[in-house]
Amino acid sequence: MAQTDALLAEDFAARTRDGFARAYRQYGRLLYTVARNVLGEGTAAEDCVHETLLRLWQSPSAYRPERGALRAFLVSCVRNEAMTMLRRAGRRVAREERAERLAPVRAATFEVIDHVEVERLRTAVAGLPDDQRVALELAYFGNRTHVQVASDLGVPLGTIKSRIAAAMRRLATELAPPAVRPI
Repeated sequence: MAQTDALLAEDFAARTRDGFARAYRQYGRLLYTVARNVLGEGTAAEDCVHETLLRLWQSPSAYRPERGALRAFLVSCVRNEAMTMLRRAGRRVAREERAERLAPVRAATFEVIDHVEVERLRTAVAGLPDDQRVALELAYFGNRTHVQVASDLGVPLGTIKSRIAAAMRRLATELAPPAVRPI
């Protein structure tokens, strides 16, 4: 058995298809069990084992027999990949939770109090140069990021930021309350 393990390790290190296939046949269940214990889910564990072996196949010097047993190496690689997947999933969930907390409130939830001000805003936005108005509408009324607006319009990000900033300055000037005159 030790001689068979040594031959398997050499074939695996040499990256032969037969070596990978034999390693999978011999250690696949063990690797799946390790991944499932970390991830707690069967499909994710299968993906983990597959991704680990694929990465090892693409990395010529990943395993060297003189560094240790193939079984221990594979178990370690699968466990590390599973932990990475778990951390990645945790970060994704945290990002989604942050995005939910920061999600824009839909306009329908606002009560329009001053129709005159709404009309002033519409008129001021309509009076903007087309490039500024389109960028502003996509960003603020379309709930798009500046990067998405730049991609949608095929314009550099810096240009989009400049257009939106210029539009905001112009709107601030036009919508500023009139100066109070003393009587």
